[in-house]
Amino acid sequence: MPKYDLQDPTDLDIMRAQFDMLSHEDFEEYIELAEANNFHYKQINVLKSSSRKAGIAKYLSPKVINWVLDIIEKLDEIDEDYEEEESELE
Repeated sequence: MPKYDLQDPTDLDIMRAQFDMLSHEDFEEYIELAEANNFHYKQINVLKSSSRKAGIAKYLSPKVINWVLDIIEKLDEIDEDYEEEESELE
């Protein structure tokens, strides 16, 4: 994940756009994956609270958006690892 400057308006717009692309269904999948991989309860709670604001990033602070995108990137990496393991078993 690129390192975003929370003071740069361009970076903030990019972060908000990435967050707005996530749907409620995407968040449900991420929450399930986070719970299955024993993520910290604060990370799961921020995903749950962010899922209620899916598609409307303007109501979240830049720090929260950055945190959520970081968690989602970690979950995507975990999911890719699972898919690679499954393909190797076949």
